Amino acid sequence: MKLDILVLAAHPDDAELGCGGTIIRHVQAGKKVGVVDFTQGELGTRGTPETRRLEAAASSKILGLSARINLGLPDGFFKNDEASQLKVIGAIRTFQPEIVIANATKDRHPDHGRGADLAYDACFLSGLAKVVTKDDSGKEQRPWRPGAVYHYIQSQWMTPDVVLDVTDQWEKKMEAIRAFKTQFFDPSSQEPVTYISTPEFLKLLEARAIELGHAIGVRYGEGFVSRRWIGAKSLFDLI
Repeated sequence: MKLDILVLAAHPDDAELGCGGTIIRHVQAGKKVGVVDFTQGELGTRGTPETRRLEAAASSKILGLSARINLGLPDGFFKNDEASQLKVIGAIRTFQPEIVIANATKDRHPDHGRGADLAYDACFLSGLAKVVTKDDSGKEQRPWRPGAVYHYIQSQWMTPDVVLDVTDQWEKKMEAIRAFKTQFFDPSSQEPVTYISTPEFLKLLEARAIELGHAIGVRYGEGFVSRRWIGAKSLFDLI
């Protein structure tokens, strides 16, 4: 299945938190969007790999994803090495996205920055004909390099290179986030309190979106960082 946008995420729920509104906006515009989660989030204090899998499936329906797969890399310990790169390259070549969106290039969780580098390097290597990968049937895959790679902003602030208006998509984004019931604030939960399970975390998420939206004259925004200059054919494309 060819996708227009592929989101690469270190953990289930990274895509929802970082660019859920952007996903929904493009799905509503008729684009095909998919997510590749690198790990099952098995080191998370709350929930289990099975609950995370079920929650990701529920969230995917809300987002309107065309595809979502999990590479099963080890949470907390995956590396930006050849073995991991080849798995990500295989996914990129399977879905042939025009645009890739990946984790923040730096963040409080080391998996995020490492995931960003893994995604970025894999996108480049995926375009090299002599890097050989095979699909599930054993057929050799064709090289494919996305036209652009962007990184969403996570816990640690980064100045964005571009901000997308997600005002109309905000409530649905929050619905997708709340699908991860074990991870976020639930007053009835008996599990330990974590950094992301407090009500303050969701307030921070909204405050960040309000700040980014304010910068471009809308209510809610999502920001992205690019490792290269962003080009356009007309200044009117940037309005």
